[in-house]
Amino acid sequence: MVTSVRPSEASVVAAAERVLQGQGYRTRVDPDGSGYFDLVAWRADAVGLVEAKVGDTRTVLRQALVRRVWGDWTAVAVAGRTAATRLEQRTRSTRAAPIGVWAVHDGRVEILRPAGRWVVDGMPDPYEGLRRRFRALLQGGEEGSIPSGLAWDGVPGAVRRISHGRRFREWRLDEIVPDAP
Repeated sequence: MVTSVRPSEASVVAAAERVLQGQGYRTRVDPDGSGYFDLVAWRADAVGLVEAKVGDTRTVLRQALVRRVWGDWTAVAVAGRTAATRLEQRTRSTRAAPIGVWAVHDGRVEILRPAGRWVVDGMPDPYEGLRRRFRALLQGGEEGSIPSGLAWDGVPGAVRRISHGRRFREWRLDEIVPDAP
């Protein structure tokens, strides 16, 4: 009897990282150790974010939707082709359609839907300033000019409660306060 071993989230992230590095992206896995971003990838002026899960595709989709403002594209990497196929089919004609859907199985990544850029028809991009700041943060990390204690998912101690007291915290990079002159 053959039993399949469910991959870990770390192995899903590692497979996605290999694919992106093969495409010329620089990558960081969980850049600040908080788990806010699973994988950040960038090259030239494009920043991509990959959220990974071995189960619970609804959660990974929600995470990708929340984090989309920081990247030029966002993808989800899901363990197993069946779960990824269901997710791709379920989100075809929704606001999540630009999110890439990747199936990870046997250490390989199959791209079921490529990640697309977020476009708002006829409107200026409301998040371009935030993405510009994020790219600067990535560049600063490469140059070593970002302080080691800075949380990439927000300012330590600056908690914005959107759960109405249910102890759920969502950190935001736009809470980062620039240095005073």
